[in-house]
Amino acid sequence: MTRDPATPQQPAQQPAQEQPAFAQQSAQQSAQQSAQQQRTVIRPARDGDVPAVLAMFDSAVTWLTARGRTGQWGTRPFTGDAKRTEQVASWLAGGGMRIAEHDGDPAGCISVGPAHDYVTPAAEPELYVQALVTDRRHAGHGIGRALLDWAAGEARDRGVHLLRVDCYAGHDGRLVAYYESCGFTRVAPFTVGEWPGMLLQLRL
Repeated sequence: MTRDPATPQQPAQQPAQEQPAFAQQSAQQSAQQSAQQQRTVIRPARDGDVPAVLAMFDSAVTWLTARGRTGQWGTRPFTGDAKRTEQVASWLAGGGMRIAEHDGDPAGCISVGPAHDYVTPAAEPELYVQALVTDRRHAGHGIGRALLDWAAGEARDRGVHLLRVDCYAGHDGRLVAYYESCGFTRVAPFTVGEWPGMLLQLRL
């Protein structure tokens, strides 16, 4: 399933300098992202959310398949798949599932809890991102980052200083790069059968 340091104030006697174009663009992007996240509310998952989460995965599978990126989740919809439904229901039952609503619509989901059994156990207390998905209809609104920010905050609230996640590492490694852009660092690659993955962590 967010913290910019404040810019030091210029001394009064020094003339203000014009920001380079790339800095102005970065500031504009940060402001836009902040505005988008203000329209996003993260709430505990509740009974009835399972179909909405399955639909989020369906939208992601459709988007990936259209781009020939079928290695991550295959080509079949999650909706109607008994195993997938049971998996999402287990996240709900575990108490660590949260739903991001954007303008009132379910737009993303994160589940946190114990690490998956296919990754090397951590040597210290941790919180593990078991799943993260966003509805492609809400792409570009920072939903995934907002959910990861929530997970980091949840870990801190629990007195935990390590947040870990794993993801698909095939194709061009774009998903790994996404988590790195969110502050995670690589720990180790792994495979589940022929499925290539990467374990990442965020120190808090």
